[in-house]
Amino acid sequence: MLGLTALELARVQFGFTISFHIIFPAITIGLASYLTVLEAAWLRTQDAVYRDLYHFWSKIFAVNFGMGVVSGLVMAYQFGTNWSFFSDYAGSITGPLLAYEVLTAFFLEAGFLGVMLFGWHRVGPGLHMFATSMVALGTLISATWIIASNSWMQTPQGHEVVDGRIVPVDWLAVIFNPSFPYRLLHMSVAAFLATALLVVASAAWHLLRGNDNAAIRKMMSMGLSMLLIVAPIQAVIGDLHGLNTLEHQPAKLAAMEGHWENKGGEGTPLILFGWPDMAREATLYKVEIPRLGGLILAHDWNGTIPALKDFAPRDRPPSAVVFWSFRIMAGLGMLMIALGIWSAWLRRRGTLWRSRLFLRCALWMGPSGLLAMLAGWYTTEIGRQPWTVYGLLRTQDAVSAHGATQLGITLVLFVVIYFAVFGTGIGYLLRLIRVGPQPHEGERVEQGGPGQERTPARPISAAHLEAPAQGGNSHGH
Repeated sequence: MLGLTALELARVQFGFTISFHIIFPAITIGLASYLTVLEAAWLRTQDAVYRDLYHFWSKIFAVNFGMGVVSGLVMAYQFGTNWSFFSDYAGSITGPLLAYEVLTAFFLEAGFLGVMLFGWHRVGPGLHMFATSMVALGTLISATWIIASNSWMQTPQGHEVVDGRIVPVDWLAVIFNPSFPYRLLHMSVAAFLATALLVVASAAWHLLRGNDNAAIRKMMSMGLSMLLIVAPIQAVIGDLHGLNTLEHQPAKLAAMEGHWENKGGEGTPLILFGWPDMAREATLYKVEIPRLGGLILAHDWNGTIPALKDFAPRDRPPSAVVFWSFRIMAGLGMLMIALGIWSAWLRRRGTLWRSRLFLRCALWMGPSGLLAMLAGWYTTEIGRQPWTVYGLLRTQDAVSAHGATQLGITLVLFVVIYFAVFGTGIGYLLRLIRVGPQPHEGERVEQGGPGQERTPARPISAAHLEAPAQGGNSHGH
């Protein structure tokens, strides 16, 4: 299919499905924590704005949670269908880690999700707050186990190889492998950033259309505050993660930088732009700053990093993809920091809500958190090549013995079905956002006795509300 081998098609198929899936858990992680903050603020202040925002974003959370569960099931099956040799080789570690996620995180989320979504008027406020907190905690625990499994594949330890299979000998070493803390922090903060940008973009959309009210301003203010604080923190975490990569996966870092060889006595330059050519073993058309790479990557003006030519050609990651995916992630991160600083300046001047240029930029930056997260994931996973378990199992040895025709047909089916199903779901989420927060939604309303019609307590019912007309309430409060 398109000249691709069975191995390449299997990788494309897994990359496609996980690219869809990773979006939904990230938003779930961020929104669950955001809902916890909103409900805590409501209980503390009794300000109806927090209650209205809670009910608005809980609908979006519910739909997103459902799509995350559905998209995640497919990935679990792919380990057995397309990557059976990987499952046979490393299943004694990855299998239990995924099982721990189900036992500790998914059960926790499922146990309290119903109370969180449908129990606002059915349980006491303290119990409802506890349920929301447990769902948020469950999303973070789930991320912890998934990141532990992936990090072990990147920096494996705590195991032995017995009869051609991985056998765990120290579970604490397996879980708390060298890259685990950096990946967990980096991914969790990325989820919070992606959610904050989604909240800000939603508010900007309403403000640009004249729907200016207290709830819209509040959610934009909260999202921008998160962005201003967390985006610089993410840059620091990324730097620490880079140092860890330099120590444990130097070939990946060399590919990220498009760095082919060291010259005696010179610090590593920082290549801003260029095109790494694997055949010529050089980065073409490069624009570089001398020594700055050593300062950033090794924290030493005369520092150097291992170069791609230090590794055998068969052990080098595909540098062009990794080089540019890393720059997309880093570039979007810098734009997030700039947007946060800009918002603080406008807020101080008192023009935050009236600057249409800023609101348009905030709207266009809405997907940037998710795009940066996908670019970072491509950097991590493609940069690990040619290994599935780094240094132990090559990707070509992990794939199932399927033909290119079989994988090509299933890939086409995945693309068609995913765009149909999840495209519809994403369209519905956008409709919910278009409706916006509704005042008095969380108030208790008596609606007749047994047998009489009542308002459905379902997330899907929210989309039947009319979206605010353009030029609506523009008073602000």
